[in-house]
Amino acid sequence: MKTRESLVRLKEFQVNEKRRQLQQLQVMMAEFERMAKELETQITLEEKKSGITDPNHFAYPTFAKAARQRADNLQVSIRELKAQQDAATAALEEVQAEYDRAAALEERDSAVRARA
Repeated sequence: MKTRESLVRLKEFQVNEKRRQLQQLQVMMAEFERMAKELETQITLEEKKSGITDPNHFAYPTFAKAARQRADNLQVSIRELKAQQDAATAALEEVQAEYDRAAALEERDSAVRARA
């Protein structure tokens, strides 16, 4: 019966680990979104200062061009993290179901042992 207890502890650890990974992805996404918003603000300010809003214009500010590229890269990273988050959510659900099954079996075995 020790092996069932060990299995329950292992599954509980896996659930906690998946939750931690999911939370870490969410924090990274929030940070990237904050950084992208800051860059968009800086781009707007730079465009107002120069009076040129067309990125294809020959005199478009270099800083705004670089900031726009960084913001675009952050958006790509956010989309990739979203895909990872979806996969992590599915993995968490799977591990949670395994934990629930193992805990139910352990509970049943504990009840049988208590009656005996």
